[in-house]
Amino acid sequence: MKGQVMQREDSLAHLSKNRLAGLRKQRVGVIVLTMVSVITVIPIIALIIFILKNGLAAISWEFVSAYPSNGMRDGGILPAIVGTLYLTLGTALFSVPPGIAAAIYLSEYAKDTKLTRAIRIAMVNLAGIPSVVYGLFGLGLFVLFLKFGTSILAASLTLSIMTLPIIVSTTEEALRTVPNSFRVVSISLGASRWQTIWKIVLPQSLPGILTGIILGLERAAGETAPILFTGATFFLPQLPHSPFDATMALPYHLYVISTQIPGMPIQIQYGTVLVLLGFVLTMNLIATFIRSRARSKRHW
Repeated sequence: MKGQVMQREDSLAHLSKNRLAGLRKQRVGVIVLTMVSVITVIPIIALIIFILKNGLAAISWEFVSAYPSNGMRDGGILPAIVGTLYLTLGTALFSVPPGIAAAIYLSEYAKDTKLTRAIRIAMVNLAGIPSVVYGLFGLGLFVLFLKFGTSILAASLTLSIMTLPIIVSTTEEALRTVPNSFRVVSISLGASRWQTIWKIVLPQSLPGILTGIILGLERAAGETAPILFTGATFFLPQLPHSPFDATMALPYHLYVISTQIPGMPIQIQYGTVLVLLGFVLTMNLIATFIRSRARSKRHW
């Protein structure tokens, strides 16, 4: 009996030592992660403060509602704002529906074969291709071969091809996070597979789908190389009236005023950066609001 009691005491002491060691490791891990987070966040905050400090002086109603003047050294950036909005909407139109449809097929219908695995690997690889390659591809296919010319349509199609891999991959992962029991119960109650996807799976995976869409569109909104070859122009005296018109855009406009125009006031450069950040932040806020509403309706 005494031997058993001593053995139990030894095992309890060993467990307590293991727990203390585990707690120490956990504390060290938390400290390391906190330091890494601080090191990551501080430069971002400093960058935002720097942009605000240099760009707020340029922000006014005239800056966001007027056309550039005096060789872009005065006036506003309205054509660039409108052009960025057109390109983002065009990219969403050409990338979101086919991207979600492809993800639904890969997640809900396609079997796990060598072909589907190859497609998934290709999606991951395509997401890492430099944007200038997409720009050259868009130049050859949409501008020259299909004769769309330097236009909003050609630029939107190029940006949509660049955005598709992100949307497909993130949407597929979001669909796979929905518990399979939801599908089983829905089908057992008489719903078809498509009804189950449309009524159950898609609403439950909406937060993840929105995250992928916003990530893709944010990248498209901030790219310069693809639109440089396919749709952006140096200056327009009026807003575009057709998808076949060229357009100004905030990323390309920022590149032009930063590198091609001598004597450009630095306030206008940073003011343009601030407007672009505000555009992206607005997209994020809208997506966050929709995501929070969708998450509140989840049943798991």
